[in-house]
Amino acid sequence: MLLSVLSWLCSSSLLLLLSVSGGKLPEAEVKIEVLHRPFLCHRKSKYGDILLVHQEGYFENGTMFHTSRTEGDKNAMWFTLGIREVIKGWDKGLQDMCAGEKRKLVIPPALAYGKEGKGKIPPESTLTFVIEVLEIRNGPRSHESFQEMDLNDDWRLSKQEVKEYLRKEFERHGYPPNDTLHENMVADIFAKEDENKDGFISSREFTYKHDEL
Repeated sequence: MLLSVLSWLCSSSLLLLLSVSGGKLPEAEVKIEVLHRPFLCHRKSKYGDILLVHQEGYFENGTMFHTSRTEGDKNAMWFTLGIREVIKGWDKGLQDMCAGEKRKLVIPPALAYGKEGKGKIPPESTLTFVIEVLEIRNGPRSHESFQEMDLNDDWRLSKQEVKEYLRKEFERHGYPPNDTLHENMVADIFAKEDENKDGFISSREFTYKHDEL
């Protein structure tokens, strides 16, 4: 009991000292280990890019809780980097990667599933992921992309315009259209980027760099 009270007093004193001095608690960090990097790297991943990845997830004791290669539909997953389609630890740890590169990320709870946990992930879990980036594509982030997507030149994007852009990008890279995937991606983009919820993404909303980006 005494030890718990002393611990609470110490932590409270630290928070008070930091608030008075204007300091901040250190942010959680992702530990990154490069397991493989190809000799040739034509581009590196950045926020706004769409990545295709295979991944394996492990608990601290080494027990695997998921692998995309053998579970579910056994397909690699697409996601947009930097808009919180995935946990924060992935957004932080998968920047500046090459296609064909493999990394190990050790992610603290604050950048994973936090105090609540999720599914088979217990609360306050530190997780390790081994992630291989198979492909990197341009995502709907740049001003050039906005102009290409804005089919009627009204300086705002409709859901149909964004979906049409994604369809063309997939076809340009030799992939068949996937309406379900495109609709899910569009829904995620609008949920995060349509700040005034008017059903359109303005040029400012599109190109503005949010804190999480």
